[in-house]
This record gives sequence, structure tokens and C-alpha cells, in this order.
Amino acid sequence: MAIHRVELHVHSVLSPCASLEMIPPFIIEKALAAKIDIIALTDHNTGANVPAMLEAAEGTGITILPGIELETAEEIHVLCLFDTLAQLQAFEKIIERNLPDYKNNDDFFGCQLVVDQYGNFIRKEERLLHTACRLTIFEVQKEVHKLKGIFIPAHVEREENGLLPRLGGIPSELNLKIVEISCYESTPAVREMWPDLKNIRIIKNGDAHDLDGMIGSTTIEIEEITVANIERAILEQIK
Repeated sequence: MAIHRVELHVHSVLSPCASLEMIPPFIIEKALAAKIDIIALTDHNTGANVPAMLEAAEGTGITILPGIELETAEEIHVLCLFDTLAQLQAFEKIIERNLPDYKNNDDFFGCQLVVDQYGNFIRKEERLLHTACRLTIFEVQKEVHKLKGIFIPAHVEREENGLLPRLGGIPSELNLKIVEISCYESTPAVREMWPDLKNIRIIKNGDAHDLDGMIGSTTIEIEEITVANIERAILEQIK
């Protein structure tokens, strides 16, 4: 068994709201300095920069989990994390069929940049990523689980794109075991405000849109790095 410091919510320059410093080599450099050894790259509604992150992490001792922060039809943000690039790309095909074909406005939303492992520009993503897809939260959860991924609603307490304010509570049909709250929130205070969280594990991530957002506040002990083991460790080790 080994102890790992994890950050499960990181954006790259492909997310229009992320800083231009969020390129693979800088993310890896920051993780090494902060002693974070498991990172989930979770850009909005796409995983196009995951291959570059995987290449950038080779030989560093850092594990990259292929992921996406998806916006559901209810405008709820959820983290969808996988073990392999192939699983992520299968999930991306589902998203692409269900994402509105709006053109991004760089001046309003920000640029959406696909880069290589060194952070060099490859192309600009013209389709708006920071928008809701047509899949409900229930449909998204089902697709993630079919692909053996883990499904974690993001910053659930937040007025904008948080599950709890959007739905007024947690639907029992989701059978949620883990949720994320914003890193600046108090876990006891959020539990007190939202009784639905009583029996649910709560984690905090940086929701990193810049390098300082990579806080690595979750520490777990696992034998093999898989999303199933990470999920199990959170359930057993996080109170």
C-alpha cells in the first residue's frame, strides 16, 4: 500500500475559463513541487488535452486520470473519471453527439486551445465547450458507470452549476456515495446546510483553473492506482 496525494479536478488551456499557464509541462511541474502524484485532467465537456498530459507525465511518477467535467442538461457540473484514454474517448463520442453546436466567442468566454505535451499550440477548439449537453444527470451517470468510470458531482453546494441548489437536494435514484465541495467551504457547514449529505463522503479539490489552484487536499492509501481503488479509498478513508 502506498500513500498518494490526489487532485481530481484540474483544467487545462482547453477550458475557456482557465489561465494560459495551464499547459501540460507547467501542470506537471506544479504537481511535483506540491507532491501531488495523481491528477485528473477534467476540461469542460472534452478530453482533447488528455493525450498531451499523459505524454507529459511519462517518467515523472505522476499518474494522469483521463477525465472530463461535464455539464448536464440541468446545468450541473459532474466529474467523470476513467482509467484509460480509450474509455475516455468512448465517453467523448457520446458527449459529441449531445453537445449543442454553438461557436465559441473567444472574446467573451476565452480561447479553447488544444496543445501538445510541451504546451505548443496545435489547434483552437471552435465549438463552445462551456455549455450544457443534452444528457440528464441520470443519463450521464449511467454512461460513466457503463464505461467503468467514477461519477462525482462537482462543487455541489455552489449556486452556479452545483447539484444541490439546482435540484434542491440529491435525488435518491442517483445513489450517490461521493460528492465534491469547493475547497474554500467548510465541510461541517455544508453538511449542516444540506442534510442530504449526511451519509455521503465529501472531498475537496482545487477546481484548478490556474497553477495555484492545485491544492491536492485529498490523501489516500491504495495498492494499485485505479479509479475503482480511488473510489473505494475515499469511501473507506475520508470521513
